[in-house]
Amino acid sequence: MLSNAIGAEFREVADREWDGKPAKAVVAARVYPTDPEDLWDALTNAERLPRWFSPVSGDLRLGGRYQVEGNAGGTILRCEPAQALDLSWEFAGATSWVTVRLAPEGQGARLTLEHIFPATDLDGEHWRKYGPAAVGVGWDLGFLGLGLHLASGEAKPPETDPAWMASEEAKGFMRGSADAWSAAHIASGEDPETARRMAQNTAAFYTGG
Repeated sequence: MLSNAIGAEFREVADREWDGKPAKAVVAARVYPTDPEDLWDALTNAERLPRWFSPVSGDLRLGGRYQVEGNAGGTILRCEPAQALDLSWEFAGATSWVTVRLAPEGQGARLTLEHIFPATDLDGEHWRKYGPAAVGVGWDLGFLGLGLHLASGEAKPPETDPAWMASEEAKGFMRGSADAWSAAHIASGEDPETARRMAQNTAAFYTGG
């Protein structure tokens, strides 16, 4: 049931470096009931990606260019099957980076995703308005869709279903995600009032008010 499904199990807003320059990372992680090889296949197989995420085209190998339908494109910077994947994430004239790490954990496999931004982006209008929840909620929806796909073979990402996206269940999920990212933002040292305002703006954007 969607009401029992989750996005990430762990969220963090952390300082990083990229190419020797200060950066900020939105970190999400979850353990899935599968092995790293199957999880890797779900993340990189062009036939499986649209079942939980979005169609992805391009040259899906190290050094290749990819394009997420209706979203970002970029270059595959690191590709170690069942272990590590790094991408540039180019969207609306801005470049950030996504790193994915897989590791066995108990009877499952842990997925850790970091979306990394140049520290200079923190002075931009988008970050000042929405903060880390802007991408965090989106990745939570991806983690949700991936969980449904791995559990049941689900072949339709929840966010592609207009009826679900308009439901109170979906709106509650997105508001809960924004609140969780607000808590992670506060834990990183952000002023609580500022973090909550950013999360409220993000929730309003995703839910339509």
